[in-house]
Amino acid sequence: MALTELNSYTVHDIFDLPEGQRAELIDGRVYYMSPPTRTHQRIVGELFAMIREHIKRNNGKCEVDIAPFAVFLDGDDKNYVEPDICVVCDQNKLDDKGCNGAPDWIIEVVSPASRRIDYTTKLFKYRSSGVREYWIVDAEKSRVMVYNFSMDAMNEYSFTEDIPVGIYTDFSVRMSSLEL
Repeated sequence: MALTELNSYTVHDIFDLPEGQRAELIDGRVYYMSPPTRTHQRIVGELFAMIREHIKRNNGKCEVDIAPFAVFLDGDDKNYVEPDICVVCDQNKLDDKGCNGAPDWIIEVVSPASRRIDYTTKLFKYRSSGVREYWIVDAEKSRVMVYNFSMDAMNEYSFTEDIPVGIYTDFSVRMSSLEL
């Protein structure tokens, strides 16, 4: 079923999309998703593996998930996102459908079609929903914007710098060390 112009959509409208069509829902507005590029997928895969390995090595209680993974941000039917990567430390937020509430850490890898949404719409939504840390990885600009909402801080890093992970005291990422 193709969505017609309405004032507001719900998660049920997202679930009723034709098979293979992906979209996110932010405050009742639908944002269709384009297929990711190869570079996008390589970055997501490498970051996911690095984070998962850190959690395993340290017997961590957090879980890392990779898109498509459902995140119901505000506990309502008007907000549904599929972050490229999310880390959830409160196991009570997780069930077979996904994450109910704000993950602790979200990473979005910018694609040409998602640039405006990642830098503005999602930035505001993730902050207001209680996400502790949000990274915007921009391969085109070789930079990572790190928003540590719990400390009300924003930092910009190049791919050659060590990027400290705010939700962990002993973990940093250097994008140039990834096998891209």
